[in-house]
Amino acid sequence: MNLADVPKEKLSPMMQQYAATKEKYSDCILFFRLGDFYEMFFEDAILVSRELELTLTGKECGLDERAPMCGVPYHSVDLYLKKLVDRGYKIAICEQMTDPALSKGLVERDVIRIVTPGTLIESSMLDDNANNYICSLYYGTDGSCALCFADLSTGEMSLAVPQGTTDLTVRIMDMLSRYTPAELVLNAQALSLKSVMDFVKVRLQCAVTLRDDACFSLDTGRELICQQFGVDSLELLGIGEDGAGACAVCGMLDYIRETQKRNIARFISIDVVDSAETMGLDLNARRNLELTETIRGKERKGSMLWLLDDARTAMGKRLLKTWMEQPLVQPLKIMARLDAVEAFYKKSVSLMEVRALLDNVYDLERLMTRVLFQKATPRDLKSLSMTAQQLPALKAELKKLSSSRLLAALEQQISPLERVVTLVENAIVDDPPITLKDGGVIRDGFHEELDRQRRIMNGGTQIVDEILQRERERTGIKGLKIGYNRVFGYYLEVTRSYYDLIPADYIRKQTLANSERFITEELKQVENEILGAKDRVLRLEEGIFTEVRDCLAAMLQSVQETATAVAQVDVLASFAN
Repeated sequence: MNLADVPKEKLSPMMQQYAATKEKYSDCILFFRLGDFYEMFFEDAILVSRELELTLTGKECGLDERAPMCGVPYHSVDLYLKKLVDRGYKIAICEQMTDPALSKGLVERDVIRIVTPGTLIESSMLDDNANNYICSLYYGTDGSCALCFADLSTGEMSLAVPQGTTDLTVRIMDMLSRYTPAELVLNAQALSLKSVMDFVKVRLQCAVTLRDDACFSLDTGRELICQQFGVDSLELLGIGEDGAGACAVCGMLDYIRETQKRNIARFISIDVVDSAETMGLDLNARRNLELTETIRGKERKGSMLWLLDDARTAMGKRLLKTWMEQPLVQPLKIMARLDAVEAFYKKSVSLMEVRALLDNVYDLERLMTRVLFQKATPRDLKSLSMTAQQLPALKAELKKLSSSRLLAALEQQISPLERVVTLVENAIVDDPPITLKDGGVIRDGFHEELDRQRRIMNGGTQIVDEILQRERERTGIKGLKIGYNRVFGYYLEVTRSYYDLIPADYIRKQTLANSERFITEELKQVENEILGAKDRVLRLEEGIFTEVRDCLAAMLQSVQETATAVAQVDVLASFAN
């Protein structure tokens, strides 16, 4: 049963909502959130059940025949997304935008993200040791061409305009082989580059997405680029105002905005590749030199990268791979690196200290991406703090190596990130749970109202006992008792012998043979607080965590600069070792 063949007016309201959303994202598998599951229906369900070997069931949809259905738990969705993305599919994530418990009628839903091979940010879907690039290829009718490469998980973006006397298609293929993107976004004119398309299909085997020419247009794109990088003109970025380079960047930013459904604050700079700075290694040279993989098995083990990689951090390992694929040709820069390696080599104690500190440094680049995209877990924030706590000692060791100008400059570039440590350590418990929904994330003493609600949640009996003691003293009813049942909640019970002492503010709820039961406004208020305290605690923790995460997101610039410097220190120290 195909959704396109179904009369939409006969579908149930919820299935009409599904059909309308699927129509907008017809090129994607739609993960439709229903409670604790993402459900797929009709042809998507049949496809996913086959690809993931899931049980295919059915759901009443308003038609005579049940709609094919399969689903995956939302808390473990990454595993299933990874399998589908690896097989070349795009997935639209449709979330519940309103709380089902508070919604009257149909729950509002909308697509919050489109998952594609080149836009992954989850650590479980990525290789820590390699970048996950997406490429925007623009080819103009006038023969101009440019390639923009970006890694959404690290915030790196670079622009390459093929130059030289060799055939254009060869230069494009050489550039693609250097970055090996997971996804290629291109305009229609680029399809005319037949040899490039064959290379992408056979050698790169990456996902390809054709975009309308309007997505690469400079009419609105020029201003968006300037806003993205905080400049007044493209010339300040080293990009021609009307060239193919600007069009390629426009295509990149437009695609990422469309898939992420938000402004992309993650990219704060763009590197314009200068062919005069690095050695131009063509595809055959890279292959024959076995820089990053062997010729026969295409494996990392046995390659030059495998032999040289002694970096301690994921950031360093990725940078080492980049340096090997783009070797320097300018003597001054080469000597600066060599001087840094020599400085480490001569002071072996500092070298050992630096590498020991780097052992406790997490992946700052990808952690910050998850913070910015509101995907960070409580443990991610603790990892940020633990990394920041290593930085003062790292800076101190680098100051001992000031004979190297490069290391001195990197030491200055590294921020101690005291605000990160202060905020996270004050707000987040030492050993937080994996997910926010488990509760117990925010430290006691950080938020007054949260502490009060926790006391209510954990000490409800004590609060009720205090009310009972006060009421006995106020009324003189020594035999006053407090009970609870599901019908009335908490109540005060007075035996017949004390009827003459019952105060006027007691509200009668039930008469028994030898006693009567009452409630008071205070008792009902306390009851509501006790019974709702757990939910309020979880909501408060979620709100506080969001505020903490947003504060960390505002520190992107200093964290990104620090991450870039730490990665370079790691690679240089690994060379010395």
